[in-house]
Amino acid sequence: MDTESYCTQAEREERLRKQRASQVRVDDDGSPLIALSDTDLPLVFEPSMIEDYEYRVREAVCPKIERICRRLQSRDHVLVIRSAWRSFRHQFRLWEKKAAVMRLHHPERNEEEIAEMVSRFIAPPRESMHATGGAVDALLYDTTTDRVLDFGNNEGLELELDERCYPRHPGIAPHARQNRQWLMDQFEEEGFVVDCLEYWHFDFGNVHWAAGKGLDVARYGIIEELEDEDGRFPN
Repeated sequence: MDTESYCTQAEREERLRKQRASQVRVDDDGSPLIALSDTDLPLVFEPSMIEDYEYRVREAVCPKIERICRRLQSRDHVLVIRSAWRSFRHQFRLWEKKAAVMRLHHPERNEEEIAEMVSRFIAPPRESMHATGGAVDALLYDTTTDRVLDFGNNEGLELELDERCYPRHPGIAPHARQNRQWLMDQFEEEGFVVDCLEYWHFDFGNVHWAAGKGLDVARYGIIEELEDEDGRFPN
């Protein structure tokens, strides 16, 4: 499949998944958030804009991450956790940061157009699956070469947000496609669903997961604000 056809297909699937997700009923099981940063799992954490960010996930996600870690260790690789649960405030800060860059690069665009461009890769605060505690952003780190793997659109932890983010984009090198597939395989083996437009984003338990699995009910809904105004969990 050529690049244009693939991108059109991926974007169509994203629209369909969102439509299906809007019809999914949420029956939240009330499970707590667990801080991955407090576990003894061999993880690399990408620095966050939020001070003392704890990379929290729903309780049932932890053993899944643990099993992924064990499989990766046997091949001298480590899971990089880029992000997990995010508050509305955290999500808004990410959205605004990207919007500022887009305004600078596209002064001819109005605010509605900027918002549409940003929303391709960063969801508005109340639409983000990261607010459910069931979404994880991840990459892979090679301990033998001491570097993040090449995924075709990154320089280490820095990712270029464009169409090359689409999981099976045909325009990236074969080794990068293989690295992406290996990453996606790890999470899919644990029941996660990969995002239609972001190869590093994985959903479990939330409405996008349910839509991807063809289910009518999701187990994780939005978790309201748990942070203080500085973006940290209160004591």
